[in-house]
Amino acid sequence: MKLARTIIGARADVAHLPRPLALVPTMGALHEGHLALVRAACSRCASAAASIFINPTQFGENEDYDRYPRNEERDLKLLAAAGVDLVFAPLPAEMYRTGASTIVKVNGPLADTLEGASRPGHFDGVATIVTKLFTIVAPDVAFLGEKDAQQLAVVRRLAADLDLPVEIVGVPTVREPDGLAMSSRNASLSGTEREAAARLHQALEAGRAAAQTAGATPATVSDTVAVALAAEARFAVEYVAVVDRDSFALPDTLGERSLIVVAARLGATRLIDNLPALPSHAPTDGTRHSTREVEE
Repeated sequence: MKLARTIIGARADVAHLPRPLALVPTMGALHEGHLALVRAACSRCASAAASIFINPTQFGENEDYDRYPRNEERDLKLLAAAGVDLVFAPLPAEMYRTGASTIVKVNGPLADTLEGASRPGHFDGVATIVTKLFTIVAPDVAFLGEKDAQQLAVVRRLAADLDLPVEIVGVPTVREPDGLAMSSRNASLSGTEREAAARLHQALEAGRAAAQTAGATPATVSDTVAVALAAEARFAVEYVAVVDRDSFALPDTLGERSLIVVAARLGATRLIDNLPALPSHAPTDGTRHSTREVEE
């Protein structure tokens, strides 16, 4: 496995990799969820690259940029063992040079609601760094986790609108045995907070059960989730909503594209998660929800 620290170095290394080339963008502190992305990438493409970059522009004021977990030595060992061919791990000064004045922005409700409203400027940082990674690594396919559902929708929209020659593939969320979605931030939870965190997924499951009852509406599903979360006093809920998985618009009725999304804090740790409101028969091999669906 090769390690590139510079943009020039990454482009030189990429030029020698067989195509098609996959990219798995990460901020490090890898866990089984990231490795599921890598396995999907390696099974689909001739070569696989991963990036490790804690992107400062997607963190807002008073967020956890300085506290975000870092363990690059361990991350590199995991990626090498998983079969990654190239890791691009630049410093912030390499990605954001002095005097840089260009950002990439996705407009409208897709980027301005929910996560966008809770974290102003977050998706500008996401869209900018993803565009840079796509132009530097030039992947044919990029693999992102479905846990960050709104981010995934933003990246799909970005690639479609800018005609970027990369397919965006969402890979199903990997969960702990008690249902908690795997996240690098889970390491920040105390013992009692970690026990309580499992109730986030339980609340989503309650919402999905409510969605399958006669006469269910997006509002009744959201209310069910909110009531379940209120039973755990340690949750500070930021939002609960039922949205269209691609546009993040609020639907009037439930359908196959309806997604229950939630964000809540446990102490200093912010957790997000989602579940389809209705059972899906889509494949679970990391090949569903490509950019083509957005364009249609």
